[in-house]
Amino acid sequence: MPSRATEIRQMNDSEILQAIEDAKEEQFNLRFQWESGQLEDYTPLRQLKKNVARYLTVLRERELAAALVQEESYVE
Repeated sequence: MPSRATEIRQMNDSEILQAIEDAKEEQFNLRFQWESGQLEDYTPLRQLKKNVARYLTVLRERELAAALVQEESYVE
């Protein structure tokens, strides 16, 4: 699972959406382990949370860029 923004930007939208889904599923499992006392270190949960935020940030960047291009095409 890529964690750097540059690696994420090289992925297409469907890959990013799949990575978000996988990360949220893993996050759920880790939270369950944390609450049941099986997980001793909270760090993986924190890293997953940040990775999901990175994925969502890249998707939002693309959405804003597409809107800007579309807006510019209307002006011309």
